[in-house]
Amino acid sequence: MTTFRISEAAALLGVSSDTVRRWVDAGRLRAERDEHGHRQVNGADLAMFARGQVEAVDGARSSARNRFRGIVTEVIRDAVMAQVEIAAGPFRVVSLMSRQAADELGLEVGVVAVAVIKSTNVVVEIPGHERVASSL
Repeated sequence: MTTFRISEAAALLGVSSDTVRRWVDAGRLRAERDEHGHRQVNGADLAMFARGQVEAVDGARSSARNRFRGIVTEVIRDAVMAQVEIAAGPFRVVSLMSRQAADELGLEVGVVAVAVIKSTNVVVEIPGHERVASSL
């Protein structure tokens, strides 16, 4: 059974350790104490909790299921194209688009944006393991 320390659960959920402790204390997230008295969260419980935390962003309806709300941290434009970088929690998402699209969306540093990703190829990695699964 995979378990996570409070700090590990916080990193996975994109919140502070204090927030996870408050959720545990309030009974929103179940945790058990290990032999040293430290709280640990069962991986399956953490996954269920994380799934419940996922919210539809801006009420948009789309077949794309991968949506990352964040803040624009960099926009590089040339005459035809634009490169837009978004910080979504601990994740960096970079999009290449036409300059016209970036201008029409008003994409500038500091603007809140949603990166919507629909891909035909998703690579899944497990840290510390050599095997990788790919899905089409």
